[in-house]
Amino acid sequence: MRRGARCAAALAAVALGAGREARAQPAPVPAPRSSYAPVVMTEPFGTTMARMQSAKAALMRAQRSLLGARYDLRDQPAPGVTMSAGKAVQGGVRVQLPPGTTWPALSALTPAEIRAGDRFPAGFLPLPHPNHAEGGMLFPHLEIEEIQKQEGRDLTRYDLDFDLPDWFLPEFPAPMYLTTRSDLGDVSRGKLVTIDNYFELFNGILNPKQLDGLRLLLTPFPQQQFNLTDDRRSVRPSRGVACLDCHANGHANGATHLAGDARPQGFRHRIDTPSLRGVYAQRLFGSQRAMKTVEDFTEFEQRAAYFDGDPVIAQKKGVNILDRGSQVHAMAEFQALLDFPPAPALGVDGRLDPAQFSANDPEMRGQALFFGRAQCASCHPAPYYTDNSTHNLRTERFFTPRLINGRMASADGPIKTFALRGVKDSPPYLHDGRLLTLDDSVEFFNLVLSLRLSDRDKSDLVAFLRRL
Repeated sequence: MRRGARCAAALAAVALGAGREARAQPAPVPAPRSSYAPVVMTEPFGTTMARMQSAKAALMRAQRSLLGARYDLRDQPAPGVTMSAGKAVQGGVRVQLPPGTTWPALSALTPAEIRAGDRFPAGFLPLPHPNHAEGGMLFPHLEIEEIQKQEGRDLTRYDLDFDLPDWFLPEFPAPMYLTTRSDLGDVSRGKLVTIDNYFELFNGILNPKQLDGLRLLLTPFPQQQFNLTDDRRSVRPSRGVACLDCHANGHANGATHLAGDARPQGFRHRIDTPSLRGVYAQRLFGSQRAMKTVEDFTEFEQRAAYFDGDPVIAQKKGVNILDRGSQVHAMAEFQALLDFPPAPALGVDGRLDPAQFSANDPEMRGQALFFGRAQCASCHPAPYYTDNSTHNLRTERFFTPRLINGRMASADGPIKTFALRGVKDSPPYLHDGRLLTLDDSVEFFNLVLSLRLSDRDKSDLVAFLRRL
Protein backbone atom coordinates (compact mmCIF):
# COMPACT_ATOMS: atom_id res chain seq x y z
CA MET A 1 0.00 0.00 0.00
CA ARG A 2 1.38 3.37 -0.95
CA ARG A 3 2.26 5.74 1.88
CA GLY A 4 -0.59 8.18 1.03
CA ALA A 5 -3.08 5.36 1.02
CA ARG A 6 -1.79 4.08 4.36
CA CYS A 7 -2.19 7.59 5.88
CA ALA A 8 -5.68 7.90 4.50
CA ALA A 9 -6.64 4.53 5.92
CA ALA A 10 -5.18 5.43 9.31
CA LEU A 11 -7.09 8.71 9.38
CA ALA A 12 -10.28 6.93 8.42
CA ALA A 13 -9.75 4.43 11.21
CA VAL A 14 -9.18 7.23 13.72
CA ALA A 15 -12.29 9.02 12.49
CA LEU A 16 -14.30 5.83 12.69
CA GLY A 17 -13.06 5.22 16.22
CA ALA A 18 -13.85 8.80 17.22
CA GLY A 19 -17.33 8.45 15.78
CA ARG A 20 -17.90 5.26 17.73
CA GLU A 21 -16.59 6.94 20.89
CA ALA A 22 -18.87 9.93 20.33
CA ARG A 23 -21.84 7.66 19.80
CA ALA A 24 -20.94 5.73 22.92
CA GLN A 25 -20.97 8.86 25.14
CA PRO A 26 -24.16 9.27 27.23
CA ALA A 27 -26.43 12.24 26.68
CA PRO A 28 -25.75 15.26 28.93
CA VAL A 29 -27.42 14.87 32.29
CA PRO A 30 -29.41 17.90 33.53
CA ALA A 31 -28.00 19.49 36.65
CA PRO A 32 -29.73 18.04 39.71
CA ARG A 33 -32.02 20.25 41.74
CA SER A 34 -30.24 21.76 44.71
CA SER A 35 -31.06 24.05 47.61
CA TYR A 36 -27.48 25.37 47.56
CA ALA A 37 -25.75 28.01 45.45
CA PRO A 38 -22.48 27.04 43.73
CA VAL A 39 -19.47 27.90 45.86
CA VAL A 40 -16.67 27.46 43.32
CA MET A 41 -16.78 29.75 40.29
CA THR A 42 -16.35 28.07 36.92
CA GLU A 43 -15.06 31.11 35.00
CA PRO A 44 -12.84 34.12 35.79
CA PHE A 45 -14.54 37.16 37.30
CA GLY A 46 -13.79 39.29 34.24
CA THR A 47 -15.50 36.79 31.99
CA THR A 48 -18.57 36.65 34.24
CA MET A 49 -18.83 40.43 34.38
CA ALA A 50 -18.43 40.85 30.59
CA ARG A 51 -21.06 38.18 29.94
CA MET A 52 -23.59 39.69 32.34
CA GLN A 53 -22.93 43.27 31.20
CA SER A 54 -23.58 42.24 27.61
CA ALA A 55 -26.91 40.69 28.64
CA LYS A 56 -28.00 43.70 30.71
CA ALA A 57 -29.62 45.77 27.94
CA ALA A 58 -31.85 42.92 26.80
CA LEU A 59 -32.88 42.09 30.37
CA MET A 60 -33.83 45.69 31.11
CA ARG A 61 -35.76 45.98 27.81
CA ALA A 62 -37.74 42.86 28.74
CA GLN A 63 -38.55 44.26 32.19
CA ARG A 64 -39.52 47.68 30.81
CA SER A 65 -41.74 45.97 28.26
CA LEU A 66 -43.41 43.96 31.03
CA LEU A 67 -44.00 47.05 33.17
CA GLY A 68 -45.27 49.06 30.20
CA ALA A 69 -47.77 46.35 29.33
CA ARG A 70 -48.99 46.09 32.92
CA TYR A 71 -49.16 49.71 34.05
CA ASP A 72 -49.68 53.32 33.12
CA LEU A 73 -46.25 54.56 34.19
CA ARG A 74 -46.76 58.30 33.62
CA ASP A 75 -45.95 60.82 36.34
CA GLN A 76 -49.47 61.91 37.35
CA PRO A 77 -49.65 63.12 40.97
CA ALA A 78 -52.93 63.25 42.88
CA PRO A 79 -53.84 66.95 43.22
CA GLY A 80 -52.89 68.39 46.60
CA VAL A 81 -51.70 65.09 48.13
CA THR A 82 -48.14 64.77 49.40
CA MET A 83 -46.04 62.51 51.59
CA SER A 84 -44.75 63.69 54.97
CA ALA A 85 -41.82 65.67 53.54
CA GLY A 86 -43.69 67.01 50.51
CA LYS A 87 -43.18 64.51 47.68
CA ALA A 88 -46.24 64.19 45.44
CA VAL A 89 -48.36 61.08 45.85
CA GLN A 90 -49.23 59.38 42.57
CA GLY A 91 -52.94 59.06 41.86
CA GLY A 92 -55.24 56.94 39.77
CA VAL A 93 -55.49 53.27 38.92
CA ARG A 94 -52.33 52.37 36.98
CA VAL A 95 -53.02 48.68 36.35
CA GLN A 96 -54.04 48.14 32.72
CA LEU A 97 -57.19 46.15 32.03
CA PRO A 98 -57.43 43.43 29.38
CA PRO A 99 -58.89 44.81 26.12
CA GLY A 100 -62.66 45.18 26.13
CA THR A 101 -62.93 44.97 29.93
CA THR A 102 -64.09 47.51 32.51
CA TRP A 103 -63.57 47.38 36.28
CA PRO A 104 -67.31 47.10 37.04
CA ALA A 105 -67.71 44.33 34.45
CA LEU A 106 -64.68 42.48 35.82
CA SER A 107 -65.84 42.72 39.44
CA ALA A 108 -69.20 41.23 38.43
CA LEU A 109 -67.50 37.97 37.38
CA THR A 110 -66.66 35.05 39.65
CA PRO A 111 -63.03 34.01 40.18
CA ALA A 112 -63.67 30.92 38.04
CA GLU A 113 -65.04 33.05 35.18
CA ILE A 114 -62.07 35.43 35.35
CA ARG A 115 -59.67 32.48 35.31
CA ALA A 116 -61.45 30.73 32.44
CA GLY A 117 -61.43 33.89 30.33
CA ASP A 118 -57.88 34.85 31.33
CA ARG A 119 -59.18 38.27 32.41
CA PHE A 120 -57.20 38.78 35.61
CA PRO A 121 -55.26 42.03 35.06
CA ALA A 122 -51.56 41.42 34.46
CA GLY A 123 -50.69 44.08 37.04
CA PHE A 124 -52.35 41.96 39.74
CA LEU A 125 -50.08 39.00 38.99
CA PRO A 126 -46.84 38.54 40.95
CA LEU A 127 -44.15 41.00 39.91
CA PRO A 128 -40.81 39.46 38.90
CA HIS A 129 -37.39 40.80 39.80
CA PRO A 130 -35.73 42.59 36.84
CA ASN A 131 -33.66 39.41 36.44
CA HIS A 132 -35.52 36.79 38.40
CA ALA A 133 -33.09 34.00 37.54
CA GLU A 134 -30.30 36.03 39.16
CA GLY A 135 -32.18 38.00 41.84
CA GLY A 136 -30.36 39.87 44.56
CA MET A 137 -30.42 43.29 46.22
CA LEU A 138 -31.09 46.12 43.79
CA PHE A 139 -31.11 49.79 44.75
CA PRO A 140 -32.72 52.88 43.18
CA HIS A 141 -30.30 55.44 41.82
CA LEU A 142 -30.95 58.10 44.50
CA GLU A 143 -29.74 55.75 47.23
CA ILE A 144 -26.73 54.71 45.14
CA GLU A 145 -25.71 58.29 44.45
CA GLU A 146 -26.02 59.49 48.07
CA ILE A 147 -24.09 56.55 49.53
CA GLN A 148 -21.39 57.08 46.90
CA LYS A 149 -21.23 60.76 47.83
CA GLN A 150 -21.08 60.27 51.60
CA GLU A 151 -19.13 57.02 51.99
CA GLY A 152 -17.45 56.37 48.65
CA ARG A 153 -19.19 52.98 48.66
CA ASP A 154 -20.80 51.91 45.38
CA LEU A 155 -24.12 50.03 45.41
CA THR A 156 -24.26 49.91 41.59
CA ARG A 157 -24.70 46.48 40.03
CA TYR A 158 -22.89 45.89 36.76
CA ASP A 159 -25.60 43.50 35.55
CA LEU A 160 -28.86 45.35 36.34
CA ASP A 161 -30.55 48.70 36.93
CA PHE A 162 -33.56 49.42 39.12
CA ASP A 163 -36.83 49.13 37.22
CA LEU A 164 -39.61 51.34 38.71
CA PRO A 165 -39.73 55.10 38.00
CA ASP A 166 -38.78 57.41 40.88
CA TRP A 167 -42.28 58.88 41.21
CA PHE A 168 -43.66 55.52 42.36
CA LEU A 169 -41.14 55.26 45.22
CA PRO A 170 -41.09 56.71 48.76
CA GLU A 171 -39.64 60.19 49.16
CA PHE A 172 -35.87 60.34 49.51
CA PRO A 173 -34.47 60.87 52.00
CA ALA A 174 -37.54 60.16 54.08
CA PRO A 175 -38.10 61.91 57.42
CA MET A 176 -37.25 59.93 60.54
CA TYR A 177 -39.48 60.16 63.61
CA LEU A 178 -38.68 58.82 67.10
CA THR A 179 -41.21 57.75 69.72
CA THR A 180 -38.91 59.13 72.43
CA ARG A 181 -38.50 62.59 70.90
CA SER A 182 -41.69 63.39 69.02
CA ASP A 183 -41.05 67.04 69.85
CA LEU A 184 -38.13 67.09 67.36
CA GLY A 185 -40.11 66.07 64.28
CA ASP A 186 -37.74 64.82 61.58
CA VAL A 187 -34.58 63.89 63.50
CA SER A 188 -32.70 63.25 60.25
CA ARG A 189 -32.98 66.99 59.44
CA GLY A 190 -33.63 66.22 55.78
CA LYS A 191 -30.46 64.14 55.37
CA LEU A 192 -29.88 60.49 54.55
CA VAL A 193 -28.55 59.02 57.80
CA THR A 194 -25.32 57.09 57.15
CA ILE A 195 -22.27 55.84 59.01
CA ASP A 196 -20.70 59.16 57.96
CA ASN A 197 -23.10 61.46 59.83
CA TYR A 198 -25.08 59.43 62.38
CA PHE A 199 -23.01 60.53 65.39
CA GLU A 200 -23.34 64.20 64.54
CA LEU A 201 -27.11 63.83 64.10
CA PHE A 202 -27.93 61.63 67.11
CA ASN A 203 -25.35 62.27 69.80
CA GLY A 204 -27.35 63.76 72.69
CA ILE A 205 -30.68 62.40 71.38
CA LEU A 206 -30.16 58.64 71.79
CA ASN A 207 -28.73 56.84 74.78
CA PRO A 208 -25.35 55.08 74.29
CA LYS A 209 -26.89 51.66 73.64
CA GLN A 210 -29.32 53.00 71.04
CA LEU A 211 -26.54 55.01 69.40
CA ASP A 212 -24.46 51.85 69.05
CA GLY A 213 -27.45 49.98 67.65
CA LEU A 214 -27.85 52.68 65.00
CA ARG A 215 -24.14 52.42 64.21
CA LEU A 216 -24.50 48.70 63.54
CA LEU A 217 -27.58 49.24 61.37
CA LEU A 218 -25.48 51.64 59.27
CA THR A 219 -22.36 49.46 59.07
CA PRO A 220 -21.85 47.66 55.74
CA PHE A 221 -21.33 43.91 55.95
CA PRO A 222 -20.75 41.41 53.11
CA GLN A 223 -23.84 40.31 51.21
CA GLN A 224 -24.61 37.99 48.30
CA GLN A 225 -24.14 40.56 45.52
CA PHE A 226 -21.87 43.02 47.36
CA ASN A 227 -18.79 41.35 48.86
CA LEU A 228 -15.04 40.93 48.43
CA THR A 229 -15.00 37.65 46.49
CA ASP A 230 -15.09 36.90 42.76
CA ASP A 231 -18.74 35.92 43.20
CA ARG A 232 -20.21 39.44 43.37
CA ARG A 233 -22.19 41.85 41.18
CA SER A 234 -20.18 45.02 41.80
CA VAL A 235 -17.27 46.00 39.59
CA ARG A 236 -14.91 46.47 42.52
CA PRO A 237 -14.72 44.31 45.66
CA SER A 238 -17.33 45.69 48.05
CA ARG A 239 -17.50 46.14 51.81
CA GLY A 240 -21.12 45.11 51.51
CA VAL A 241 -24.46 46.63 52.43
CA ALA A 242 -26.02 48.05 55.60
CA CYS A 243 -29.48 47.37 56.99
CA LEU A 244 -30.45 51.00 56.42
CA ASP A 245 -29.28 50.92 52.79
CA CYS A 246 -32.69 49.34 52.07
CA HIS A 247 -34.57 50.72 55.09
CA ALA A 248 -33.29 54.23 54.41
CA ASN A 249 -33.80 56.50 57.42
CA GLY A 250 -35.70 53.67 59.07
CA HIS A 251 -38.33 53.81 56.32
CA ALA A 252 -38.02 52.44 52.77
CA ASN A 253 -36.57 53.62 49.46
CA GLY A 254 -38.00 51.09 47.00
CA ALA A 255 -34.98 48.75 47.10
CA THR A 256 -35.93 45.24 46.04
CA HIS A 257 -34.65 41.71 46.54
CA LEU A 258 -35.90 38.11 46.43
CA ALA A 259 -37.15 36.31 49.53
CA GLY A 260 -34.77 33.53 50.50
CA ASP A 261 -37.46 31.17 51.72
CA ALA A 262 -38.42 29.16 48.63
CA ARG A 263 -36.71 27.02 46.01
CA PRO A 264 -36.37 26.65 43.06
CA GLN A 265 -35.51 30.19 42.01
CA GLY A 266 -38.66 30.83 39.97
CA PHE A 267 -40.85 30.40 43.06
CA ARG A 268 -39.04 33.00 45.13
CA HIS A 269 -41.02 36.19 45.79
CA ARG A 270 -39.81 39.63 44.90
CA ILE A 271 -39.65 41.78 48.06
CA ASP A 272 -40.71 45.39 48.27
CA THR A 273 -38.67 46.67 51.24
CA PRO A 274 -41.16 47.51 54.01
CA SER A 275 -40.91 50.52 56.27
CA LEU A 276 -39.51 50.07 59.78
CA ARG A 277 -41.76 52.85 61.06
CA GLY A 278 -43.94 51.59 63.88
CA VAL A 279 -41.96 48.40 64.51
CA TYR A 280 -42.93 48.79 68.18
CA ALA A 281 -46.57 48.07 67.27
CA GLN A 282 -45.83 44.95 65.22
CA ARG A 283 -45.46 41.32 66.28
CA LEU A 284 -44.62 39.58 63.00
CA PHE A 285 -41.56 40.19 60.83
CA GLY A 286 -40.86 39.03 57.29
CA SER A 287 -43.64 38.87 54.70
CA GLN A 288 -43.98 35.10 55.14
CA ARG A 289 -41.45 34.03 57.74
CA ALA A 290 -43.62 35.29 60.61
CA MET A 291 -40.70 35.71 63.01
CA LYS A 292 -41.98 36.87 66.34
CA THR A 293 -39.53 39.61 67.40
CA VAL A 294 -37.47 42.28 65.70
CA GLU A 295 -34.43 40.69 67.39
CA ASP A 296 -35.16 37.42 65.56
CA PHE A 297 -35.50 39.25 62.28
CA THR A 298 -32.34 41.33 62.76
CA GLU A 299 -30.25 38.23 63.45
CA PHE A 300 -31.85 36.29 60.61
CA GLU A 301 -31.14 39.06 58.10
CA GLN A 302 -27.43 39.11 58.93
CA ARG A 303 -26.97 35.35 59.06
CA ALA A 304 -29.20 34.20 56.21
CA ALA A 305 -31.25 36.72 54.23
CA TYR A 306 -28.13 38.62 53.17
CA PHE A 307 -27.03 35.39 51.46
CA ASP A 308 -30.31 34.12 49.99
CA GLY A 309 -30.81 31.86 52.98
CA ASP A 310 -27.69 29.83 52.12
CA PRO A 311 -25.24 29.46 55.04
CA VAL A 312 -22.71 27.66 52.83
CA ILE A 313 -22.23 30.63 50.51
CA ALA A 314 -22.33 32.97 53.52
CA GLN A 315 -19.20 31.35 54.93
CA LYS A 316 -17.37 32.10 51.69
CA LYS A 317 -18.48 35.71 51.34
CA GLY A 318 -18.14 36.80 54.96
CA VAL A 319 -21.09 36.06 57.22
CA ASN A 320 -21.43 38.48 60.13
CA ILE A 321 -22.32 36.62 63.33
CA LEU A 322 -23.82 39.18 65.68
CA ASP A 323 -23.86 38.76 69.44
CA ARG A 324 -27.50 38.28 70.43
CA GLY A 325 -27.18 39.64 73.94
CA SER A 326 -25.57 42.96 73.03
CA GLN A 327 -25.33 43.83 69.33
CA VAL A 328 -28.68 42.37 68.20
CA HIS A 329 -30.40 43.79 71.26
CA ALA A 330 -28.97 47.27 70.63
CA MET A 331 -30.01 47.20 66.96
CA ALA A 332 -33.53 46.09 67.88
CA GLU A 333 -33.80 48.72 70.60
CA PHE A 334 -33.13 51.49 68.10
CA GLN A 335 -35.57 50.06 65.55
CA ALA A 336 -38.28 49.99 68.21
CA LEU A 337 -37.95 53.78 68.54
CA LEU A 338 -38.93 54.47 64.91
CA ASP A 339 -42.35 56.10 64.85
CA PHE A 340 -45.08 56.49 62.26
CA PRO A 341 -45.30 59.92 60.63
CA PRO A 342 -47.61 62.50 62.19
CA ALA A 343 -51.27 62.13 61.20
CA PRO A 344 -53.02 65.31 62.35
CA ALA A 345 -56.37 64.12 61.02
CA LEU A 346 -56.48 61.19 63.45
CA GLY A 347 -57.66 61.16 67.04
CA VAL A 348 -56.03 59.21 69.85
CA ASP A 349 -58.06 56.12 68.87
CA GLY A 350 -56.50 56.13 65.40
CA ARG A 351 -59.73 57.14 63.69
CA LEU A 352 -60.56 60.44 62.01
CA ASP A 353 -61.09 63.31 64.40
CA PRO A 354 -64.82 64.15 63.89
CA ALA A 355 -64.15 67.78 64.77
CA GLN A 356 -62.18 68.15 61.53
CA PHE A 357 -64.69 66.58 59.11
CA SER A 358 -68.35 66.64 58.26
CA ALA A 359 -70.29 63.40 57.99
CA ASN A 360 -70.44 63.61 54.20
CA ASP A 361 -66.76 64.31 53.56
CA PRO A 362 -65.13 61.63 51.35
CA GLU A 363 -62.73 60.74 54.16
CA MET A 364 -65.58 60.08 56.61
CA ARG A 365 -67.49 58.04 54.05
CA GLY A 366 -64.27 56.13 53.35
CA GLN A 367 -63.75 55.46 57.05
CA ALA A 368 -67.29 54.09 57.34
CA LEU A 369 -66.57 51.75 54.42
CA PHE A 370 -63.19 50.74 55.86
CA PHE A 371 -64.74 49.64 59.15
CA GLY A 372 -67.92 48.40 57.47
CA ARG A 373 -68.84 46.61 54.29
CA ALA A 374 -65.42 46.98 52.61
CA GLN A 375 -64.12 44.64 55.35
CA CYS A 376 -60.70 46.34 55.53
CA ALA A 377 -60.68 46.57 59.33
CA SER A 378 -61.08 42.81 59.70
CA CYS A 379 -57.35 42.62 58.94
CA HIS A 380 -56.34 46.27 59.52
CA PRO A 381 -57.92 47.42 62.81
CA ALA A 382 -57.16 50.81 64.36
CA PRO A 383 -55.05 52.37 65.76
CA TYR A 384 -52.06 50.94 63.82
CA TYR A 385 -54.14 49.22 61.15
CA THR A 386 -52.65 45.75 61.41
CA ASP A 387 -53.91 42.60 63.14
CA ASN A 388 -50.37 41.22 63.49
CA SER A 389 -51.43 38.09 61.65
CA THR A 390 -51.09 36.51 58.21
CA HIS A 391 -53.76 35.95 55.57
CA ASN A 392 -53.95 33.97 52.36
CA LEU A 393 -55.87 35.86 49.66
CA ARG A 394 -55.71 32.83 47.34
CA THR A 395 -55.28 34.97 44.23
CA GLU A 396 -54.51 31.78 42.29
CA ARG A 397 -58.30 31.36 42.04
CA PHE A 398 -58.23 34.05 39.34
CA PHE A 399 -55.52 32.81 36.95
CA THR A 400 -53.72 29.74 35.68
CA PRO A 401 -50.08 29.43 36.78
CA ARG A 402 -47.58 30.84 34.30
CA LEU A 403 -43.94 31.82 33.98
CA ILE A 404 -43.42 35.60 33.77
CA ASN A 405 -39.86 36.76 33.02
CA GLY A 406 -38.50 33.88 35.08
CA ARG A 407 -41.04 34.26 37.93
CA MET A 408 -43.49 31.41 38.40
CA ALA A 409 -46.82 33.14 39.02
CA SER A 410 -48.78 30.77 41.19
CA ALA A 411 -50.06 30.75 44.77
CA ASP A 412 -48.64 33.50 46.99
CA GLY A 413 -49.54 31.70 50.21
CA PRO A 414 -50.16 33.50 53.51
CA ILE A 415 -48.72 37.03 53.72
CA LYS A 416 -48.44 39.11 56.87
CA THR A 417 -50.76 42.07 57.38
CA PHE A 418 -48.71 45.24 56.94
CA ALA A 419 -49.54 48.27 59.09
CA LEU A 420 -51.41 51.00 57.18
CA ARG A 421 -50.47 53.96 59.37
CA GLY A 422 -48.62 56.39 57.12
CA VAL A 423 -49.39 54.21 54.10
CA LYS A 424 -49.33 57.07 51.58
CA ASP A 425 -45.58 57.41 52.32
CA SER A 426 -44.85 53.79 51.38
CA PRO A 427 -45.48 53.03 47.70
CA PRO A 428 -45.46 50.61 45.92
CA TYR A 429 -47.82 48.20 47.65
CA LEU A 430 -48.36 44.52 48.46
CA HIS A 431 -45.39 42.40 49.51
CA ASP A 432 -43.77 42.44 46.05
CA GLY A 433 -44.64 46.00 44.98
CA ARG A 434 -47.02 44.91 42.21
CA LEU A 435 -49.52 47.69 43.09
CA LEU A 436 -48.15 51.15 42.30
CA THR A 437 -50.80 53.37 43.92
CA LEU A 438 -53.41 53.26 46.67
CA ASP A 439 -56.05 53.36 43.91
CA ASP A 440 -54.55 50.14 42.50
CA SER A 441 -54.65 48.60 45.97
CA VAL A 442 -58.34 49.38 46.44
CA GLU A 443 -59.17 47.93 42.99
CA PHE A 444 -57.13 44.81 43.80
CA PHE A 445 -58.94 44.10 47.07
CA ASN A 446 -62.31 45.02 45.59
CA LEU A 447 -61.80 42.27 43.01
CA VAL A 448 -60.06 39.66 45.15
CA LEU A 449 -62.55 39.97 48.02
CA SER A 450 -65.60 40.36 45.70
CA LEU A 451 -66.69 43.58 47.42
CA ARG A 452 -68.61 45.09 44.48
CA LEU A 453 -67.74 48.67 45.49
CA SER A 454 -68.95 51.61 43.43
CA ASP A 455 -66.56 54.15 41.89
CA ARG A 456 -67.46 56.62 44.65
CA ASP A 457 -66.84 53.98 47.31
CA LYS A 458 -63.37 53.32 45.95
CA SER A 459 -62.54 57.01 45.73
CA ASP A 460 -63.73 57.51 49.33
CA LEU A 461 -61.56 54.65 50.57
CA VAL A 462 -58.48 56.15 48.93
CA ALA A 463 -59.28 59.53 50.50
CA PHE A 464 -59.41 57.88 53.94
CA LEU A 465 -56.19 55.91 53.44
CA ARG A 466 -54.33 59.10 52.56
CA ARG A 467 -55.22 60.50 56.00
CA LEU A 468 -53.79 57.60 58.02
